[in-house]
Parts: sequence; structure tokens; C-alpha cells
Amino acid sequence: MSHLIVGTCGHIDHGKTALIKALNGFEGDTLKEEKARGITIDLSFSSLGNGEKNISFIDVPGHEKLVKHMISGAFSFDAVLIAVSAAEGVMPQTLEHMEILKLLGVRDALLIVTKKDLVPETALAAASAQIEEQVTRFGFNLLGTLAVSIYDAASVEAVKKRLFALPARPKVEANFFRLYVDRVFSLRGVGTVVTGSVLGKPVSLKDTLFICNTETPCRIRNIQVHNEDVGKAELSSRVALNLAGVNAKEIKRGYLLSQKGYLRGFGSIDIFFETLGREELRHNRNYTLYIGAMRSEVRVTLFEGKEHAACGFATLKSCSSIFSIYGEKLILREGNRTVAGARVLNPVADPLRRKQKLALLEALKSEDFPQAYRVLLEAHKQGLGLVSSAQRFALSHEEAIAQATVLKNVFVDEKALVLYPLETQAELAEQIGAVYEKNRYALLSVSSIRLRMPWASEGLIASAFGILEKKGVLKAEGNLYKNAKVTEETASFLGARILERLREEDTAPSAPFNMYDDLDIDRKSGDRVLKALCVQKSVVRLSHNLFICARSLGNIVLKMRRIIQDDGYIEIANFKAHYPLSRKYLVAYLEYLDHFSDIRKEGNRRFDTSL
Repeated sequence: MSHLIVGTCGHIDHGKTALIKALNGFEGDTLKEEKARGITIDLSFSSLGNGEKNISFIDVPGHEKLVKHMISGAFSFDAVLIAVSAAEGVMPQTLEHMEILKLLGVRDALLIVTKKDLVPETALAAASAQIEEQVTRFGFNLLGTLAVSIYDAASVEAVKKRLFALPARPKVEANFFRLYVDRVFSLRGVGTVVTGSVLGKPVSLKDTLFICNTETPCRIRNIQVHNEDVGKAELSSRVALNLAGVNAKEIKRGYLLSQKGYLRGFGSIDIFFETLGREELRHNRNYTLYIGAMRSEVRVTLFEGKEHAACGFATLKSCSSIFSIYGEKLILREGNRTVAGARVLNPVADPLRRKQKLALLEALKSEDFPQAYRVLLEAHKQGLGLVSSAQRFALSHEEAIAQATVLKNVFVDEKALVLYPLETQAELAEQIGAVYEKNRYALLSVSSIRLRMPWASEGLIASAFGILEKKGVLKAEGNLYKNAKVTEETASFLGARILERLREEDTAPSAPFNMYDDLDIDRKSGDRVLKALCVQKSVVRLSHNLFICARSLGNIVLKMRRIIQDDGYIEIANFKAHYPLSRKYLVAYLEYLDHFSDIRKEGNRRFDTSL
């Protein structure tokens, strides 16, 4: 079954809600205030199906003071049903609704001339033609014009037939699921329920979701599409999700549900905007941002030193995090006026200079992703991660890599999803080469360099080692690299260096990892050699991270026995008086003393039983 979200638009009291009721029997005005005032105040949701196609209706309020609710619904429209009274024609709120739909990129429309019974039959055709002429100015792909009266069953049936004939355009799945919460409530015996429209990708019962705004994971207990339990909700479905692991009080209208790892929130985003009519955006002025059901107060910063503009690039700064994706549409309003529509170009706050930012936005506006990569690489010389490509460019990882492969002078680590300028690769090779120049017995691996330079991916490090190997500077031994000029057997010279270091440090030896780093030795190799030295009894392991030269240990044992002879016992206090070592060493040596049969421990003191 194909799914289509069809919204309504039109002036107050032009029959939108009455038409929906005539089509499917759904009473949209259910709130007490709505019934009392006879108008739709909030969004209402219903459906109409024929077994092959399911149409989800989002009925929006037509009052000028309730446009914020209209925007919330229009964000997810696949098509729109434009309702205009035959008696009154196109009115101001219809115009604003159509302007908003144009800004949001909603193109497919069905024009319904309502209340035809209020106009003489002879005047109906002319009235419909005039209304159609006004509507087509907004650039809609008008899929039909029908005159209807809710008291004329045949006309209602004609609308229904035309709705089912609307083209079910193939939905292009994005990389991850998103849902802007437009309602949230708690039901006894059920728990937390949220509703919204499925965006990006279908959602199923097995999915674990993430509330982006609060960084809270949650599970799906149940999925309903128009009051029917389903295992999966497709794109453009109106859905109710019963969530586990989260309280309804922790979720607000406008919160975004997604899956963990795809979206990060930022205090600013960059956009390309176009204003309505003679409106202009003002630099450094506050506006209300609408994305889906989300509202946020933002301050607008215009580019190129402009104080006001009808279109162009701008940065929106918010006190709360904005979770958006590349290409997402939004609306900016000031008070009760819709000022502009915009498209998100840069949803990720980058530390870019103004000139770089402008070049980036130009590239993103024209969807020139390779050029966008070039600009970002100027600011991210230590690597441009493509892990966030789904948010940053609305590209899958595979698509992001494919865009990167056309770049020249760039190293592409496909496994780690990171891009580096070739100059960074060359600089890394120089830094590694400098280690071997300073220490000809260095023995490093990709993992040991990664510990020193966590910004560098394993692929980049391996390529840098490859450059040095090709130049004849280094020689590979398994996963290790040694100085090509060193001819000694690796294990023997490593053993000699580690043993020499332990002898020098005597009774206060370094932790192994610190020693390896100082000696420029790969950690795994160092562990193997240190283990071999222990087997040879050249080195003794006293605790997890404490190894001492056997000769040094023998000397400290003799000195501890002298303290016992002089003082009658040994404990931390008198031991430290003779050897001002840290407690770590003192405790380890005292515990080693316990291995001898002639030493007796009483409390914290050790005695020699032979004395």
C-alpha cells in the first residue's frame, strides 16, 4: 500500500474541516474551544484508504493567529488540498498559506472550490476560473480543480476519486529515521505516546530510538498507523509510537526522535533564505524559527556586511540546540508575520573564517560537495570526518566517499571515513621520520603512533609509514617498523634497551607504557620483550604495572633487612625515612618481603624470625 500525506490550506471558515468530515466521517474540531468557536485551533489528523492507497489528512487551522500550527503540519505535506469558498474567493489567509507552502517546497496541489451551493450555477464556472488563476501564480503543480458542496454527495465522491488518483511519487529514503513530535500524551495502562509524520526512513518495532533534545534512548512498545497496530510505519505515514523508557513529561512538542549517532545539535546553523513579497530579513534581529513542529527564537546574522536583504546567506543563532539536516526547509516569522523561508545548508557549526564560510555555503547551495570538502579541509587539516555525512550533506557514507574520490591532493581513508590533505600526510611522515632520526632504535607501529596522535586515522598512519618505507628510511617487520640502518636482531636490542632503562631507574622504575613511549617502542612489542626478561629472571614483576630489574630488587631487599636489624622491624614509616619513595613502591617492596620464610608479618610491621 502506498502512503500519501495530504494537508489542507485555506482561509478560516472556507470549509476545510467540513470537507474532511464529508470525505471520511472524521470530526476534526474535537477540542472544547474548537466546538465553541466553530474553528480549527490545532492540527487534526485522519485518513482515507481504498486498500491500495492510504491518504493521511492533516487539517490545519485557517486563522491568521494560528499560522504556527499550520506550518507545523505543512512541513510534512506530500500534496495539499487548497480549499477556497466559491462565495468569498481567495482570502488573505489562503494567500499566506500558499506562500508558506511555496517556501516549504510543497508543489502538488488539488484545488477544491468549496460551498458551491452558495453561488448560482451560472456564476460557478467563472468563480472557479478566477480562483484557479490566482492559485496558479504560486507555481503549484495543479492536479485538478473541483467544485464541491458537502451537501452534494456526488461532488464529495468526485473529490474522493481524484484524491485516490493523486500520483504516489516514489519516496526517496534518507539515511535515518526522523519524527518531529506534534503531540505527546500518556494513557493509563499504555504509557507514553507520541505522534508525528515519518520522515527520512521507515520505523519498525525492532528500532531503538533516541530523543535528540534530551539525549535519551527509548524503545518502541507499539506502532499504530491510523489506529491499527503495525510492525512497521512507512515514509509519509502518520504514526503513533508507544515508547518505553521515557516519561511523557520529558518530551515536548517539537522534540525530534531519531536514531543515535546520526544527529548532533548545534547552537547555530547556516541557511539560504528568500523572503515573501517586500519583506526583508534584518541583520542582528530576532525571529521565530519553525522546523517541523519545532519552534525556537533565533538571532539572524546576515553575510557580506548587509543590514537587510530579501535573499541570501545567513546564520541563525539559538539559545537551544538545533538538530537539523542539510537541505531541510524552515520558516522564519516575526510576530504574526511570515517573513522568509529557507533551506539549511550547513547544519554543523564549524570553526571557519568568514571567507571560508561563504565559500562553503556557495558550494553547498549548488550541491557541489567536492568543493565543500575542499573548503572544509582548509579548516580541518587534521582530518575531515565523513561519519556525519548523513547530517552534514544528506549523503550516505558510500555516497560521501564517492564524492571525495574525485578530489586531487587528498588522502581518503574509506574505512575510517576521514579525508586529509596530502600535505598532512607528508607532515605526518616527516614527524615519524624525525622520531627515528632522534632514536635510531625506535620500533613503532600504526597503533603506537595512533596513541600519540589520536587525530590521525590508522589508514593515514599506515600510508605515512609506507612513504618512509618506500624512501628506504624504514623497514617493516610484521606490523612494526624499524630503522632500515639497524641490523641487530629486534628482540635482542629491545631487551637490552628495556633492561638498561630499568637498571638506570633502579628502585623507582617507570610504568611500562611510559617507558615504551620514552624509548619509542611499540607497546605490544615492549610487553613481549618484558615478559621474556621476566622468564629469564633479569626482571621481576611485583604488581600489575611495576617491573624492576632483578639486581635492583636484590639490593633493596638487603637494605630492608638492615632496617629490620637496626630497628627490630620494618613498616612504611621507617622504610620511607631511609628511602623517600612513593607509597606505591614502598608497599610493593614490603609485600615482596613477605615471600621469604624467615619474615613474619604482624599488623603493618615485618619481623625477622631468625633474629
